[in-house]
Formats: sequence, structure tokens, C-alpha cells
Amino acid sequence: MRKFIKRYEECESLPEIFQLAKEGVKEILGKERAGLMLGLADLGVNAGWFVGAFYPVSSNIIVMNKTPLRILKETKPKLVKPYCFHILLHEYLHSLGILDENYTEMITYFISRRMFGEEHVATKMSENFSRYFPELMLPSFGWQPQSEFRIELVQGFDDSNISYIG
Repeated sequence: MRKFIKRYEECESLPEIFQLAKEGVKEILGKERAGLMLGLADLGVNAGWFVGAFYPVSSNIIVMNKTPLRILKETKPKLVKPYCFHILLHEYLHSLGILDENYTEMITYFISRRMFGEEHVATKMSENFSRYFPELMLPSFGWQPQSEFRIELVQGFDDSNISYIG
């Protein structure tokens, strides 16, 4: 647990946070996947709900909503890192084939608790997301993004599969 907490404290970027989430999943569940991309898109927030990110099934991309991230940076900057960890871990689990939302939420909490302990903000956020964002809820099952939006790719996001390039 201490090694994960230390690594978490050292994380300064989305690729570093994602790599930590991947390492936790590998150690705790024994599953891994390489070659994912992260795209940032302005998906907005709607009255009473928002989408933090989504994973198009059978793809190699996680699309993270820039709007709540921007709002957090401006209003609750201390929650940015745990929010990003939570969102990226959750979507990474989807990319591993865990598609049921309720089960994914349970596994996200389980992994966070094993990595950081019960009192860590990332664990508490995964246990009760609405506690940190009571004014917002996640959309219902079947949400689809608008037909057109721009995706900005994050460079160096998951380069674990390109170590052979010299």
C-alpha cells in the first residue's frame, strides 16, 4: 500500500496517474492491457449530470470530458488528482472487458481501497462519488456522445507497448 501511496503523491500528469492505475489492476486483479490512447473532449455538463469519460467498447481509446476537469481545477484543485485516478481506473476496467457499471464501480472501489487504504480520498471518492459532487450525477445507461466533437489526444499516454522501438 505504501508504494502505491508514494507513487500517487509523485504523479503529476494523466499518463503517470493512468500508469499507476494499470499497475494496481495488474497487481490486484492480475489483468492488464497495453496500447490505449487518451482523448480529451469537451463533452460539457448537463443539468444534474455529466459524463467524466467513456470507453467505446472494442476500441483502444478512453475519452475524458475536459469540462468537469476544467471546473475542478478552478473550484476544487485538490480533487483533480483523485478524480483523474478514479475516472481513468474505472474506464481502464471497462477496456479490460468489465462492462457492467455497478460491478465496475465495486471493483474500482476494491482496487482503490487495496492500493491506498480506506481513508485515502481516491478510495472515498470511488466509494461514494456523489459525496464529492452532490450537484452532479452520472448519466443513465446507454448514454451516447453527440454526433460530433473534437478529441485531443494526450501524447505519451500508454507507451508500455512500444519499448521495442529504438
